[in-house]
Amino acid sequence: MWQPPKAVSLVAGSGEGSTELNAFDRALQSAGIADINFLRVTSILPPRTRVIELPPYPPGLLVPAVYARIAGTRRGERISAAIGIGVSRESYGVIMEHVAHTPRGETEAAVRSMVEEGFRIRGLRLDEVIVAGAEHTVERAGCAVAVALFWPAPAGLA
Repeated sequence: MWQPPKAVSLVAGSGEGSTELNAFDRALQSAGIADINFLRVTSILPPRTRVIELPPYPPGLLVPAVYARIAGTRRGERISAAIGIGVSRESYGVIMEHVAHTPRGETEAAVRSMVEEGFRIRGLRLDEVIVAGAEHTVERAGCAVAVALFWPAPAGLA
């Protein structure tokens, strides 16, 4: 049976490549997670989950993640991805993701607003919002990603 995660890391990056898939790989490299296999999950942060820096991990590790990804091939196009975590010290939290053709700051503001709404509709007290985002201007094929990775222990893997 799956256990609730004890920690989460937020990362973001962008990259350029000869194809959208290569750009995605470069964006994952930029974020520091190109050698992780992640499974997309929905957006609830378990109670008492710590937000930590990206811990060391072995290549090929399978990790649950919430992520935002945008790619494009139109030269000069601006793309951005953001992820936001809403933390409640007395309950569970919410993670929201957003992608857009806007500057990073606008995408981050939108995801922050989404987190606030997620808390309002659940009737939860919001203590903190943590946001990570990336922006990219496409040359050939570009990608921006923002990812929340769940870890089994308070310090990551151990």
